Amino acid sequence: MRLSVIAVGLTSALLWSHAVGAQSATQVVTFSVSAISVMSVSGNPAALNITTATPGSAPTPATDASTSYALTTNETNKKIVANIDANMPSGLTLQVNLQAPTGATSAGTVTLTTTAADVVNNVNTVAQSGRTITYTLSATTAAGVVSSSTRTVTLTVVAGP
Repeated sequence: MRLSVIAVGLTSALLWSHAVGAQSATQVVTFSVSAISVMSVSGNPAALNITTATPGSAPTPATDASTSYALTTNETNKKIVANIDANMPSGLTLQVNLQAPTGATSAGTVTLTTTAADVVNNVNTVAQSGRTITYTLSATTAAGVVSSSTRTVTLTVVAGP
């Protein structure tokens, strides 16, 4: 009998404490992650000045690898394309080579024109910085003397094939 009274008392206490502690509230948390594909560059390269040639050969190309880019994408099947804002003067060629981020593929040295060209392919979910950009300016002797000029290079992350 004493055991049943204790059991009933304990059960009542548990039910009462459960009823008191059973107060709750809920919230619905809405979330999403948008498509992100962004890149930046470290600055402008040094001036590319062609100043020498080996006798009997074309002028020696000028190269600069002092800049880099950073890339973050949470998407798959992306690529980076590059173009310049105006054609190069006759006899001059401007080329670029981007070091690919992990898992992607560099297109190697690509001649820049006003039409976008693939420079990095197979870009998938990555966040990396410090990827080297190398520019090369080449000239034929027919280019003659060319005064200082500029071209704006645009690098863009787009959907890959």
